Amino acid sequence: MIVALLPGRGIVGTPVKDNYMNNKIFVGNLSFDTTENDLNDLFAAHGTVTETNLMMDRETGRPRGFGFVTMSSDEEAQKAIAALNGKDVGGRALTVNVAKPREERPPGGGGRRGPGGSGGGGGRRERY
Repeated sequence: MIVALLPGRGIVGTPVKDNYMNNKIFVGNLSFDTTENDLNDLFAAHGTVTETNLMMDRETGRPRGFGFVTMSSDEEAQKAIAALNGKDVGGRALTVNVAKPREERPPGGGGRRGPGGSGGGGGRRERY
């Protein structure tokens, strides 16, 4: 019997698990007073936390109310999700689930558009 291996597919006809790990967890509906240490402590009760990342607003430097926690294994991540999803922390019911890979976005950012649908200004103007 001949077995063929294809890049990204493994043995022909057998899908290979995506490279994206299931041990990265999205945590939403966090109190704006939550710190990365708080997030780490909350999840450490359910396994080994390898990384915490609390998302901050670029302009204000304040928390955005969500973050990501990476556990050392998929099993620990599932255990933490089961224990913490919907749990009341700081007066808020947490949303806890497996993080999805970030979608590719076109470069350039989304400029603000006016009622006419055209992008407005930006850039430098030459002085005469």
